[in-house]
Amino acid sequence: MNILILGSGGREHTFAWKIAQSPKCDKLFVAPGNSGTNEIATNVNIGVTDFPAIKELVLSNNINLVVVGPEDPLVQGVHDFFLNDDAIKHVSVIGPQKAAAELEGSKEFAKEFLYRHNIPTAAYESFTKETVEKGYTFLETLNAPYVLKADGLAAGKGVVILNDINEAKAELKSMLVDAKFGEASTKVVIEEFLDGIELSCFVLTDGEHYKILPTAKDYKRIGEGDTGLNTGGMGAVSPVPFATDEFLNKIEERIVKPTISGFKKDKLPYVGFVFIGLIKVGDDPKVIEYNVRMGDPETEVVLPRLKNDFVEILQAMANGTLNNIDVEIDERAATTIMTVSGGYPEAYEKGKEITGVKSIVDSIPFHAGAQIKDGKIVTSGGRVMAITSYGNTYQEAIKKSYQSIEKLHFDKMYYRKDIGFDL
Repeated sequence: MNILILGSGGREHTFAWKIAQSPKCDKLFVAPGNSGTNEIATNVNIGVTDFPAIKELVLSNNINLVVVGPEDPLVQGVHDFFLNDDAIKHVSVIGPQKAAAELEGSKEFAKEFLYRHNIPTAAYESFTKETVEKGYTFLETLNAPYVLKADGLAAGKGVVILNDINEAKAELKSMLVDAKFGEASTKVVIEEFLDGIELSCFVLTDGEHYKILPTAKDYKRIGEGDTGLNTGGMGAVSPVPFATDEFLNKIEERIVKPTISGFKKDKLPYVGFVFIGLIKVGDDPKVIEYNVRMGDPETEVVLPRLKNDFVEILQAMANGTLNNIDVEIDERAATTIMTVSGGYPEAYEKGKEITGVKSIVDSIPFHAGAQIKDGKIVTSGGRVMAITSYGNTYQEAIKKSYQSIEKLHFDKMYYRKDIGFDL
């Protein structure tokens, strides 16, 4: 079959890398793709939310399956766009329909879903510009630290955690009144702070059945020791060492099962990946957030551990036959370290030549913010390249990734040297 992946990051390069290994894949297209996907697929310079252009591409290349990488096209209804068009409604789309994508599109929608289905999560209230004074009052009822979340999509940067009540009030005003995150923060969710260690759970669903992929833990802060600004993710580890069988069973029983049955009860049409952001509080898992796609950089450690033919799994998701698949997982650990442009997540320069990629042999370089220009690989984003390695232990895998990074060069390259420090 001919397959199209939408997106241009490390997640999409990992999808392409895994799909290209399948004998079921004839032609592989990535829109818009990057320098990594360029080596194993055909990149097409189309934006992920340019639905008419995506339709043309699908029709002219006889594409049978579309795998949606990022959240924007899902929240904007790319799956619905296909279903509502007679010319392309036969094409399978991996990613939930718009109604279900609200789980990531709106923090408030997600919290209401969690409460409705008795899934463990933090207490919360939501506020708008008109109710900002009530927001100040609610903050006074909580103990520090204070968690403020922009309701809409803010590219992973819309969550602020502050220890000082006055700073929290000023931040609430900045988000609601001064529109710090634009449209995304016209509504803000304030919730109780949960003290624990975070991890990510990834679930595949065909809307009826589900399969759980390996857990992963990512590192969001730019600075070592988890300090500084939030980023899209600086590295990841899989499996998560503290996630015992007993703990994983709690995740499945208390969170995964009620989530999937919640989709059915609420008539949320969901074929795709469910990313459940969790926190371990004591010995219990609680939900921090839902994402309606795979995580990045977690995909770069989860998919390399999947032994199955990925296209077979995607077909089963599309056909409603996921229950017939036995998911096989590589016992080895996988880790990834993200190299980023100097200055990220604030202002940074693009167009820096990247060298040494070809000399990396003990790890897999997954390209993220990197493009081909005049025959050279150059930086095109904040997060540039994820270096993934296998090891018998996560420590061994991390060591390999750091050794491989030493071969990689671009101006002002930065990476965290402490991934896995808290495990």
